[in-house]
Amino acid sequence: MSQLSLFSAEARPVRVTDLAGLLCGPGQIVRFGTGDTARLSTVLPDPDRASAVRAAAAATGIRLESATTESGAAALRTAFRCDLVALARQWTRGAVKAVPDRFQLDGPLLRLWALAAGRSDHHGGFLLFLDPHAPETHQPLIAAATRAGIPPARVDPVDGECGPNGPALRISGTRRIQRLVELVGPPPIGVPAATWPRYWGRNGA
Repeated sequence: MSQLSLFSAEARPVRVTDLAGLLCGPGQIVRFGTGDTARLSTVLPDPDRASAVRAAAAATGIRLESATTESGAAALRTAFRCDLVALARQWTRGAVKAVPDRFQLDGPLLRLWALAAGRSDHHGGFLLFLDPHAPETHQPLIAAATRAGIPPARVDPVDGECGPNGPALRISGTRRIQRLVELVGPPPIGVPAATWPRYWGRNGA
C-alpha cells in the first residue's frame, strides 16, 4: 500500500477526532460548567452543504443540528456532550482555540474541512477557509498542510469571486491537487463534483 493510500480518507473508518476538520475551518468548541461536556459548532460558508456535513458527522456518532448565528449565518452545532471533551482539550488553550502540537492532517480530517469550508477557486486551485477569529491557528495549519504534502498559500478571497470574505489556504499546482484528491476521496453525496478537488478534469471518484 502506498503512502498516499495510507493517509487517504478511505484508509480507515471515521472517528470523533476527525471532527477536528471542522475546527481547522471556522468551527468552535467550548466546554460547559465544570468541563465535563463540550459543544462543537461551525458556521457554514455554503448553507447547501448542511446535509452533507451532518451526514459526515453522523458517521462518527455525533449529531449536528441546524442553527443560525446572531448575524443570520447558517451554522451547525452539537448538544453538550461528554464524548467531545477530549477534542475540546486538544483544541483549546484556556478559552482560546489552538491547533494541537504536532497536529497531523490526514484524509478524513481534510475531507471534513473541505466539505464544511472548502471551495474551488475557479482557477484550478482549491480553497480551505480558515477561522478569521483565530488567526493564531493559521500558521500551524499551513505547517500541517505542508507536512501532508499539500503546501498552501494563505490568501484572502474576494466576496463573490471564490467565496465569502476571509482567510483561506489555497492549494494549487497539479501535484498538490492530485495529492489533495487522493487524500479527500470522491465528492460526498449531494456535493457537486465541480466544487470538489479535481485534477486533469477528474475528481476523486
